[in-house]
Formats: sequence, structure tokens, C-alpha cells
Amino acid sequence: MTQPSPDALAWAQRLVRMDTRSDQSNLQLIECIADQLRGLHVPLRLTWDEQRQKANLFATLGVGKPAGLVLSGHTDTVPWEGQAWAADPLSGHVADGRLYGRGSADMKGWIGLVVAQTQAWLQADLPHALHYAFSYDEEVGGFGVMNLIADLKEAGIAPQLCIVGEPTDMVPAIAHKGVHRWRCCVRGKAAHSSQTPTSVNAVEAAARVVAHIAGIGDELRHSEPRQTGFDVPFSTSAVCRFEGGIADNVVPEECRFHYEFRDLPGADAAALQRRVTDFAATLEPAMKLVDASSGFSFESFASMPAFRARPDEAAVQLAQRLAGSRDTTLVAFGTEAGLFQRAGMSTVVCGPGSIKQAHQADEYVSLQQLAKAEAFLRGLALPLR
Repeated sequence: MTQPSPDALAWAQRLVRMDTRSDQSNLQLIECIADQLRGLHVPLRLTWDEQRQKANLFATLGVGKPAGLVLSGHTDTVPWEGQAWAADPLSGHVADGRLYGRGSADMKGWIGLVVAQTQAWLQADLPHALHYAFSYDEEVGGFGVMNLIADLKEAGIAPQLCIVGEPTDMVPAIAHKGVHRWRCCVRGKAAHSSQTPTSVNAVEAAARVVAHIAGIGDELRHSEPRQTGFDVPFSTSAVCRFEGGIADNVVPEECRFHYEFRDLPGADAAALQRRVTDFAATLEPAMKLVDASSGFSFESFASMPAFRARPDEAAVQLAQRLAGSRDTTLVAFGTEAGLFQRAGMSTVVCGPGSIKQAHQADEYVSLQQLAKAEAFLRGLALPLR
């Protein structure tokens, strides 16, 4: 089969056409899916962000049956400003055997396929429960799914397996790195640039810490034990934003920068962060001699754990059976898989499309990949083991 069913494609297009960038509400999409499920008498629960502008949706087919499987997908997308799109990013148009639009690969195509399959699963009298977990704010730190998982724990809902439908070309992925992002704010003391001894230069202090972070990255590149299978087989650091200074002749009083560590499974990201804060602490005594209020503050604003599954785990073997292949892969990008795994579920990452198309101008997923994923999902009407 080289094309998905008309209903599956229509659902994928419908979701792509909704603007759910992470700085926007996702409620239009969540309510669209909720209305469909309510019409089929599928019980569901919503969990909200603090402003009630975004929601997670968790639904269960086969209530009361064995704990079963979670099908996971995030509803938010990255922005497209500044990208040279050939068509409207929300067009959801089909051309040349591809569905185009922001989120088509990452990961509304997958979510649309799951929703479209609901009625068939209900008619199949499933031997196990199937759960949908559609989250908000994955792209900016996994905040939605953390809320969702906490709600499941409080409600005593404990699924056994989880498939995260991120784009892997329908090859089950059994590992990915974690990503941990930090914001550093530096407080100095302003002065005319001719009077530097009376000042604390926040930009220069920040630059010393930035150089230290780069040095940690160099050390990881040269000496960390490799994990084969990753395209970058060692942990990495990166400083990605830097702001400071107001004029050429004013010693800057404030500076801010963002940085990240992407850690291999088993690496200690917390220890890497302690190296940063410990180094910053060595700079503070000289700063405080000039102004006692100067110094560094650090804030974690995103943390997604690394993920690794054993090849013999139930979720991996299920995904291999449904995909009709014994192949597995490792991926460089982060997903919600590590969070589901920490919640006690055997987890695998497997979904349609390629990460090479995600976050790009003219993002697309091939119809062939959607058809392959639809066949994969149809197999869930059979026993999971």
C-alpha cells in the first residue's frame, strides 16, 4: 500500500491546518479530537496548563481490559518565521506523493492516523486497552506530558507499553540523547567604559563561563566513551543565545545567555551542570569585592531525559512485529520516551516520516510513510504479545 486511507489522510490534513505553534493555544486541535472521540463514546480526560490555554488529551479504548498500550504524540509545533516556504505552512496540501505543512512529519501525521483508526479499533473488540496521549509543549521542554503522566499516576492508570510516534521512517528507535537547557543571568555593576576598575563587566564574566562550557564540550568530544549508533556518539554542549550591553561606552551591568547539554544515555547531565556552577562560583569573589550584589544565577527551563530500551523489551518487540522488520535505530533528537519510560512503561519510538524534514521549510511526510504507519496501527487490533 502506497497511500493511506482517505479518512486517515483527511485527519492528518485537518490537524496540520491548525496553528499549534508552541507559543499558541492547542485547544482547537484538542477539542476537535475530543469531539470525535466523544461522538464514539470514548472516555477521555484533559489536563491543562496553568493559564488553561493548552491541554493534554488522554483517552482510553477498552476500559477495564488489560492495561495495554499508550500511543503518544505531541500537538505543538515549532514556528516557521524566517523560513522560505513555497506555500502556506498551514495549507496541508498534497503534491508529489507528500503531505506538506508544519507538523506533517513532527507529528500530526501520526496523531491523525491514530484518531482515524479509532472506529475500526472499537469495532474490533480489542483484547487490550489502547490509550491516546496527546500532549502540549513538547517542543519547548516536555511540560505537557509531565502534567499528563502525573495525572495518570494520581488516577491509578498504569499502562504497560508506550509507542511514541516521532518520525523514525517507521524503524523502531531504542535510544536517544537527553536535552537539558539552562538560562544564566549575570549581574554586574555599570560604569563609564573609561572607569573599568569601578565596574563589574557582566558580559566579560558571562564570556568566561561560556568559554568554560565550550571547554566541557571539547572534553566530551575528545574523551567521553563513545556509544556507537548515534550520529554524534558523545554528549555535547552548546551556547545558543547571548544578550548583553546597552552602549559602546557603558560597561554592561547585565548579561543573559542560554546553553544546553545533550547527554548520552547513562551520562550525568547534573554533574555537567555542577561543573558550570562551580566554575561560576570561583569568579564571584572578585566581582563582589567591587559590588556585593553582583554574581550569577542559573535557571533550568527545559529538561528531557535520555532514553534507552533493551532490544528484548516488550514495546520494542511489538514495534518490530508491527513494522515487519527486526531493524532498530538510534536517533539524535529528544522525545517524550524517557518520561514514559521513567513512569514504568516499556517504551519505543516509531513513527512516519523523517526528522530530516521536520522543523524545515516545506516540511512534509510522504504518503507512503503514512500508509506504512496506518498498516502498523491496524496490527494493534491483535493481541500485543
